[in-house]
Amino acid sequence: MRTAYSVETVRAAERALMAELPEGALMQRAVAGLAAACADLLGRVYGSRVVLLVGSGDNGGDALYAGARLARRGAGVSAVLLNPERAHAQGLAALRRAGGAIVLAGHAEELIARADLVMDGIVGIGGKGGLRPDAERLAAVVARSRAAVVAVDLPSGVDADTGEVRGAALAADLTVTFGTYKPGLLVDPAREYAGVVRLVDIGLAPPAADAELESLQHADVARLLPVPAAESDKYRRGVVGIAAGSARYPGAAVLAVSGALRGGAGAVRYVGPAGDAVIARFPETLVSDAGPAKAGRVQSWVVGPGAGDDAATVAEVLEREVPVLLDADGLRLAGRDAVRRRTAPTLLTPHAGEAAALLGVDREEVEGARLAAVRELAAVYRATVLLKGSTTLIADAGGGAVRVNSTGTPWLATAGSGDVLSGLAGSLLAAGLAAVDAGSAAAYLHGLAGRFAAEGAPAGAHDIASRIPEAWRDVRG
Repeated sequence: MRTAYSVETVRAAERALMAELPEGALMQRAVAGLAAACADLLGRVYGSRVVLLVGSGDNGGDALYAGARLARRGAGVSAVLLNPERAHAQGLAALRRAGGAIVLAGHAEELIARADLVMDGIVGIGGKGGLRPDAERLAAVVARSRAAVVAVDLPSGVDADTGEVRGAALAADLTVTFGTYKPGLLVDPAREYAGVVRLVDIGLAPPAADAELESLQHADVARLLPVPAAESDKYRRGVVGIAAGSARYPGAAVLAVSGALRGGAGAVRYVGPAGDAVIARFPETLVSDAGPAKAGRVQSWVVGPGAGDDAATVAEVLEREVPVLLDADGLRLAGRDAVRRRTAPTLLTPHAGEAAALLGVDREEVEGARLAAVRELAAVYRATVLLKGSTTLIADAGGGAVRVNSTGTPWLATAGSGDVLSGLAGSLLAAGLAAVDAGSAAAYLHGLAGRFAAEGAPAGAHDIASRIPEAWRDVRG
């Protein structure tokens, strides 16, 4: 599992470690990893042209020391000082000893235009807001160049704690981060500026309980997925109820059922007006027209995809004392108080537009501050929230670290994809997973299935559903 920590937690861990090490040793650990990553990206260091964009403090010092190491290997290194009076003195001295050149920001454009690699050491993890005007001008020059861009610890101009980008920022091809991940490296919109992220181990050991974000990997998801025992039957494996679809949107029901059938539960019950379409596609589905209360035994419900204005069914499902997943129209039709009153787990799965409507804000506000939005929704509704999007986030009703999914692909942005995800997560709820685990595992499998289905070309929601078993097998190894 990858974990990300706040700047405050990272600083505290750094202070504790520096108290045990010789002066400067921690920075040199970071610098060694940074220089190695740059050398790997260059391929051939000797004769390459490297430009360092150097701000004040330790972040600029990391860039200067790494530049000195590259200069000693034959690179032509020039350091552009944005704040000469506050540049890291020891780092400057090291670069000069190695033969590097020092220039001011006003003479940087030609150097950047001819560079093979630009190292972004402008602002560290404590920076807030966008780039200052001088740095913004340099970032524009870098964007027009052909140089590979390496960010030191974090791209300058993004917020390390929130992933927000409030102003100009410098996009990197590679971010070399030290000690631990920072939330801004894993959450959009900042994640888009980070490029590939490479973690350098410098010996930090922040407490796991203090993590802000968790990103599950294959092994973590494999431990969550249900596996039937020898004595299992369909009821012991769990039964998921799907209340979805309408005369106008029967396909939503079919797609939700398709995800549910591949999610580990033993059976799927469907209630709603799309029964004929469901049974024609999936004859193993248990179809009922009696409504959720009389549909028979279920261990979880999925309600809302394609439901139109059927508020009565949504209200009926919310009264059931089993885990409930609310999606699409169900999010709009469910009363906030009805969700808050529930004692059984509730999982909400909005996209940014739906989340904005629930919070009473503009969509752009949610997309620009995804971490804050998912936490607020979980707190307001007292429910677990899966915020779909470029980075899917899952916040538990009880607080703690937010989960961020790492497997998504832009090809998942297709009609009906969310219905498949809802059915899959609902099935995992029925199989006994906690809401945060069901949402996390479903998002992970759904993302992998989307990658397998697309393979570089468009894919429909039905294609994604059909590749869930392949994703499951891939995760379990």
